Amino acid sequence: MSARIVVLESDEQVIAAFPLMHQLRPHLADAAELVTRWKRQTADGYRLAGIWEGDRLMALAGYRIADNLIVGRHLYVDDLVTDANARSGGYGQRLMDWLKTQTEAAGCTQLVLDTPLTNVLGHRFYYRNGLLTRALRFYFPIESKA
Repeated sequence: MSARIVVLESDEQVIAAFPLMHQLRPHLADAAELVTRWKRQTADGYRLAGIWEGDRLMALAGYRIADNLIVGRHLYVDDLVTDANARSGGYGQRLMDWLKTQTEAAGCTQLVLDTPLTNVLGHRFYYRNGLLTRALRFYFPIESKA
């Protein structure tokens, strides 16, 4: 059976993607929270695309087209995950190639993503795909007083 890339467009598809997204984002409580966040982010251009083998989701990417003064118009990858049981099966590579094609088709100058400093295996994958380290991201948490 041939793997196919599908852009997720329904609540049901996003619910089906929850177990895989949860591998990357374990802080998400459940599929309902993922659907709620997906709907909110979709209003800002966020999209989810996945590689399916039959009815099994093998890899997933969340991305959006963005524009800023640093890099101009670019495709930003929010989320990128391959099922832990399917790693080294070429799914991440195929999804990355698809994202690069989407970047070019959208008239973007770059594909950009952030990854934790601790994600050493991910770093190797990104370097193999021609992505270069150009920045560190700093955070200042604002705690709710409620």
